Amino acid sequence: QVQLVESGGGFVQAGGSLRLSCAASGRTFSSVSMGWFRQAPGLERDFVASINWSGGSTYYADSVKGRFTISRDNAKNTVYLQMNSLKPEDTAVYYCAARSRTGYYYDERTYAYWGQGTQVTVSS
Repeated sequence: QVQLVESGGGFVQAGGSLRLSCAASGRTFSSVSMGWFRQAPGLERDFVASINWSGGSTYYADSVKGRFTISRDNAKNTVYLQMNSLKPEDTAVYYCAARSRTGYYYDERTYAYWGQGTQVTVSS
């Protein structure tokens, strides 16, 4: 069992930066791949980024590639999402998730554990 709590969301102007954190409980965190998803109002939840258990492999949605960076600190049971050059279209609730089975890293069905989400609002 893994419990996840996101933080770091907020309001920022276009071009600004935010860093999201996701604190995990559970002794299996260091062996679990993690991901970030986001959901804008009226839209489906979309994949943003994922990272494998060691941090050696990362994957990004095309829309955030080059602007967002996912990382993790297994000693702190925390995964991060550094978001730079933010755009109004990045406005969404951001969710942290832990994978429970193999499959496509962008497929939310492979993630069994989810945080409550943190709001990110980017103004133009």
